[in-house]
Amino acid sequence: MSLEYLQPIDDATVAHARIQEERTLGKTILLHTKQDGLPDLGKLDIVLISILENRRDQNALLPMGNLDGVRRKLYELFPGNWHSTIADLGDIQAGESVEDTYYVVRELTAYFLKEEILPIILGGSQDLMYPMYRAFDDIKAMINVVNVDHRFDLGNIEMPIDSHSYIGKMVATEPYNLFNYSNLGYQTYFNSQEEIDLLDRLFFDAIRLGELQGDMTIAEPVIRDCDLLGIDLLSVQANDLLYDKGHPNGFQSAQMCSLSRYSGISDRLKAFGIFEIPSGDFPVLESAVSQIIWYFLEGYNFRHGEYPINVSSGFLKYQVPIEDQILNFYKSVKTERWWIELPFNSAINNKLKQYTLLPCDKKDYLQATDQILPERWLKARQKNEI
Repeated sequence: MSLEYLQPIDDATVAHARIQEERTLGKTILLHTKQDGLPDLGKLDIVLISILENRRDQNALLPMGNLDGVRRKLYELFPGNWHSTIADLGDIQAGESVEDTYYVVRELTAYFLKEEILPIILGGSQDLMYPMYRAFDDIKAMINVVNVDHRFDLGNIEMPIDSHSYIGKMVATEPYNLFNYSNLGYQTYFNSQEEIDLLDRLFFDAIRLGELQGDMTIAEPVIRDCDLLGIDLLSVQANDLLYDKGHPNGFQSAQMCSLSRYSGISDRLKAFGIFEIPSGDFPVLESAVSQIIWYFLEGYNFRHGEYPINVSSGFLKYQVPIEDQILNFYKSVKTERWWIELPFNSAINNKLKQYTLLPCDKKDYLQATDQILPERWLKARQKNEI
């Protein structure tokens, strides 16, 4: 069983949790310790695990150490008015080979998916998203993946997988279970024109960093529609992390917290990861990661149960005539979030049987009233007419 690979939290870090003020996360979340062993998994909603693997990171010079600095910063924070039960299950050490690590990550993620426990994975190189993706193979036929990253990470699919090519492996490796891939925050100069063109041909979504910085809310419908989301920590600007190996341009730390909260509040999302976290003495960076996790937990505790969508009650329907068709929009009375209906053409294929409603926002509705078809709706329709 994959749980046997979980190593308990270091004693000094457990001690740090124990000395925190009452009602902090250090005192309220369950811990995997040497003394007490694993907590009762039957009571859990969310688990936190660190994967100490970075051998496929193109920039890694040394083996990865622990991420206990992130844990300690997280333990010091106070939760909100939360109802979920959270556990820190400790570490997965790098296997004898990277493939061994992948196997454990896949099996562990699949276990939690089947048990309806949401795993938060801290890494290590971002290619760890690939075994997390493969964990869905026996659970859900087609999934949506979102990557918050300055790169698309499509890479060269002919070469072995690494931290810059794992998305390409999702696209090109059987079983083909990737329905949609969305990138949030790409920076053009980090991506070749060939990759940009390929993303467009596949009708995948990509929103540039500058566009998001002008309006972070446009990311919410994209995140609301995903099953697996990963964050490349180095897409946060280096100044915010005080990390000299980062990049000068990127999301502000507070903006990343907003994206993390959108992730937590997404009723559809089943697995979440933060990657490219360096091990070492980086207190500001560790605080930033702990707060990104905090905002995910905050969002999770405010989920509204709106997936899968049932528009038969609690929704307002708006019909917009445009060109030779009528677009159907639905607005939730409870949350004021929007969805648009996708036409299902059984003569073409059956991909849309489980994707009849696409998350959108009010701007898409207003755009349609101006006789402009929403871009995400167009891409989704085109993808299903191939």
